[in-house]
Amino acid sequence: MRLTVIGTGYVGTVHAACMADLGHQVLGIDVDEDRIASLSAGRPPVHENGLGELLARNTASGRLRFTTSLAAGAAFADVHFVCVGTPQRPDGGAADLRHVDAVVEGLLPHLRAGALIVGKSTVPVGTAARLGRRVDEASPGCEVAWNPEFLREGSAVHDTLRPERLVVGSDSRRADAILREVYQPMLRAGVPYFRTDPATAELVKVAANSFLATKISFINAMSEVCEAAGADVSLLARAIGADSRIGSLFLEPGLGFGGSCFPKDIRAFAARAEEIGAAEAVLFLHEVDRINTRQRRRTVDRARRLLGGSFTGRRVGVLGAAFKPGSDDVRDSPALTVASAIHAEGAAVRVHDPEALDNARAARPGLTYAPDVPKACEGADLVLHLTSWPDYRRLNPRHLASVVRHPLLLDARNALDTAAWRAGGWTVHALGRTGTEAVS
Repeated sequence: MRLTVIGTGYVGTVHAACMADLGHQVLGIDVDEDRIASLSAGRPPVHENGLGELLARNTASGRLRFTTSLAAGAAFADVHFVCVGTPQRPDGGAADLRHVDAVVEGLLPHLRAGALIVGKSTVPVGTAARLGRRVDEASPGCEVAWNPEFLREGSAVHDTLRPERLVVGSDSRRADAILREVYQPMLRAGVPYFRTDPATAELVKVAANSFLATKISFINAMSEVCEAAGADVSLLARAIGADSRIGSLFLEPGLGFGGSCFPKDIRAFAARAEEIGAAEAVLFLHEVDRINTRQRRRTVDRARRLLGGSFTGRRVGVLGAAFKPGSDDVRDSPALTVASAIHAEGAAVRVHDPEALDNARAARPGLTYAPDVPKACEGADLVLHLTSWPDYRRLNPRHLASVVRHPLLLDARNALDTAAWRAGGWTVHALGRTGTEAVS
């Protein structure tokens, strides 16, 4: 089939490359000329496992091309995937839909008869219906459907080509048939397919993210209780996660979630619920958000106590800048928030990350960045583990102890082998676990 993918950020680039790899003819569209030039040369704009190879293969084959022209896209295809961002509005928690609206308005003068616009962007419930009315008014016979994405940064290519489910929100049998054809290879492989009304499809994405965010904040709330009670939150998480009704996924105590999805999605969901008269139903999301934000402050407070009550004149090595491993995304990164807060209190902070240093420098230019872990930790009074990259689990604690001033570690992700680090000469602390040793 001939498809366009409008918006070549994280979601759009992955979707375009994967659709081309399935055999479709795909035209990616973006207003950023530099990005289009880079993508046309087969260079991805983000670090994502397998994306570079996929992009290079499909641009070389000619199945995947890029342009800045919506008119060219409308002439090329009758199925248009909208993958532009929906950031949080600066005046509140609601989603900013101006990019989605601009794409639809930009397409309308050029759409061919019977064209289908398919939203993948995360939007407030009711958006598809509103856009559908606008499209029907301006281009009768054209339709809007919603097909939310469920990508995890670090495994987005896998999640697109082998998804756990496909959700399509549409009141039109024709739109449903078109999208079944688009996703035919996945349906043949047995991927569950849910056809819903547009409102339900919109809610599936934000409800899923809200549930997962709640699970993360729940175990982090328990970590506060564990510290107060002298208990161990890691053992607590393993024990309750063994219950099949609960499960262990996302019960990982630590610094909390960040990135471009969970924080803004739960805020936008709460804002939209208030608009439609269901505010009380999602009051818990405000506390989920507060718990998550508090984890960053707790980490800073714990680090300060370990250094005797002040960061002034201290050196702190930071392991991690990306909001999660497997990604170079630093948007709303808990690691950078903590590093910046400690720097602001007078510490000399040096940050390492395997993939995100360039983005981190652009986002937080006031911090110092190191090309390798020993350089980040050289002369440090405290080392903070803030992003759980596998690289950090493979470190040699005894070797690293030889470059720091004090072998003192705060594992804010509860992901390192505590016994191995202690055997290597380190004093190890973690959120949700007791320990009061401080450097004088």
